[in-house]
Amino acid sequence: MSTFFAKAQEQERKWYIIDAEGVPLGRIATEAARLLRGKHKPTFTPNVDTGDHVIIINAAKTVLTGNKLNDKMYRRHSGFPGGLKEVTYKKLMQTMPERAMEHAVKGMLPHNKLGAQMYTKLKVYKGNTHPHQAQQPEIWTIQ
Repeated sequence: MSTFFAKAQEQERKWYIIDAEGVPLGRIATEAARLLRGKHKPTFTPNVDTGDHVIIINAAKTVLTGNKLNDKMYRRHSGFPGGLKEVTYKKLMQTMPERAMEHAVKGMLPHNKLGAQMYTKLKVYKGNTHPHQAQQPEIWTIQ
């Protein structure tokens, strides 16, 4: 008996919608990363992109538990001296809630070319409308 290895071109990709309204940021990010990697499928192979497409709606209505809204910082660096930029998650959620969600999900994917390929299948929207009705996405509920 031989071991099964999934092939990326033979994978059937589905589209899923996750509604982020009232759900903690980390719960949504872990579930989205799991769907993007394909860990919910019996054909999961770690070195192959077997995941599905994920649409996250209502990113502006997600919550952060505890005092993270004021204490947690989003940092980026330009690479130049003095190029560190810091923004609290409270300000980030007011201005660009999509970026906070994308940052959380990206941190849970593999940090290599495969993870970058998986990340391209993530779509995040701050409202409850999205332009992907033609793909007939299924609703994914978070337990």
